[in-house]
Amino acid sequence: MKIKTDLLNIKWLFFLLIACNQIENSETLNKADMDYIKRLKLLDEGETVGKFYSEYKKKVAGNFFTDRRIATYWIDERNSEKNEIDFAYYNDINRIDTIYNAGVTFSPYMLITKNDGTTFKVSVNGKKEEVKSFFEDALKKWQEKK
Repeated sequence: MKIKTDLLNIKWLFFLLIACNQIENSETLNKADMDYIKRLKLLDEGETVGKFYSEYKKKVAGNFFTDRRIATYWIDERNSEKNEIDFAYYNDINRIDTIYNAGVTFSPYMLITKNDGTTFKVSVNGKKEEVKSFFEDALKKWQEKK
């Protein structure tokens, strides 16, 4: 009976984590979320988020593109030295590779290569068509703005 209960709890936790992680945009992100992203210096006044995905809590992780840039952040709540914040304005991007099958333990991602050769990943998960739409919309925005 205990094993059955433990499995049920694990399935419930997994469902909650998946249900919370959805692709959002400027209209679905609340003011507190937008203000937080601005404090991270990843969003300027008047800049519009096209699509946003967090693989955890929005205060900890975010992957998104706007009308001006593509960005990602991971904020380590215990050790700020492990924080990772990166972005590139569209005209500073040399290449974008989309990786749909990143292995069992990894989310699909875009590998952003900047003109200076540095790279970062923008991870997105969800239904296959949602991930595809995120990637295609980001690529289209990059092509328009570069």
